[in-house]
Amino acid sequence: MPPTRRALLGTLGAAALAAVAAAPAPGHRTAAARGSRPAHAPGTPLPLHLPAPTGPWPVGTVALHLVDDSRPDPLLPAKPYRELMAGLWYPAEPGAGHPTAPWLPPAAAADWDAHSAPALGVPAGAADWRGIRTHARTGAPVARRAGRLPVVLFSSGDGGSRALGTTLVEELASRGHLVVALDSTYEAEQVEFPGGRVERALPLPDDLTPEVIAALLAGHCRARLADARFVLGALDRLARGDRPDTGTGTGPLPDGLAEATDPARTGVLGQSLGGCVAAQLAHDEPRVRAAADLDGALLGPVAAGGLAKPFLLMASGTKTLRSEPSWASCWAASTGPRHALRLRNAAHGSYTDLQVLLPQLVRRLPVPDTAGLIGTVDPWRSLAAQRTAVAAFFARYLTGRPTGFLDRPGDDWPELEVLR
Repeated sequence: MPPTRRALLGTLGAAALAAVAAAPAPGHRTAAARGSRPAHAPGTPLPLHLPAPTGPWPVGTVALHLVDDSRPDPLLPAKPYRELMAGLWYPAEPGAGHPTAPWLPPAAAADWDAHSAPALGVPAGAADWRGIRTHARTGAPVARRAGRLPVVLFSSGDGGSRALGTTLVEELASRGHLVVALDSTYEAEQVEFPGGRVERALPLPDDLTPEVIAALLAGHCRARLADARFVLGALDRLARGDRPDTGTGTGPLPDGLAEATDPARTGVLGQSLGGCVAAQLAHDEPRVRAAADLDGALLGPVAAGGLAKPFLLMASGTKTLRSEPSWASCWAASTGPRHALRLRNAAHGSYTDLQVLLPQLVRRLPVPDTAGLIGTVDPWRSLAAQRTAVAAFFARYLTGRPTGFLDRPGDDWPELEVLR
């Protein structure tokens, strides 16, 4: 599975697995790909930025090093415990004194530049990945007037960093949610722990047949489900006033966080494999009220058994509820409220921060197959449509604010099509 697909797309489904199996091996480039890769003269790395969230609240964030010593690591069994990094994002009090958080911490950004960016056709050193800033202030106090905060767990695509969902995560926080974004250690291409230690993804098998890929994805899904359950327990403890189980190097929690956390209103959001995890977690866990899946095919019991809870599915390109077998079976079996939207002219990677980062590079550094990664939809309209739809879904099912947007986006949103 080439790094581009592993780290950024993580597509599921029989057709996708076949395409992955037929793709060139890691490190191999076809003549056409070699010819399309632009030359880049050494110089100042190109600056990149993320669009600001649009909700009424400023955003705060804090990174947590979580340690679960009740189980060995599911992906590295020789390690007798599981350790995770999570980012918490929330509405914050306005004011200075807290620096904005980076998109990726320094050592992870360096690893991304060396390994992940070249897999996209962006030469190492060409872009200032380390300089990307979020709009969230590290450790800022939780906004008191925001009240009790519904919780949303976020999970990225297979092999992807939690940072790839920052534009959606910040938006939900700015609209009054506590969002917990999880990294999957030893699956994500890079996870930075306190002190600058970076844990990279475990090597992939040499023989990536569709059966091997399916087994890998199923194992990654199981690991993430266990991680999510551990985090749900940590949130329960936090809401009771107990500090979550943390490892070394974790500083104090933001003021007001424990009092504001409302785990009784929890939803799950994920892209690609993360969407599969979101649906399965909602299927399994009474603590989860609703799930949103961004272009992820489904694995496990939820694919056949469906959901009895609110479910949002957002598709890309020309996909339909019938073109992906796991969507079709889940949809037919589901008894809860269901909403399906398709983002016209989008691609699988349109549901990541790449949709707004890559176009900034293309202006000065052509990136091969950008349309294959993020489609041809206008990236800013794509992001606005996703933000609006995801926020409407969780507002409706976590906070009880009715909205008809999901069933009829209206003429203002030609990018969105309701799937039946």
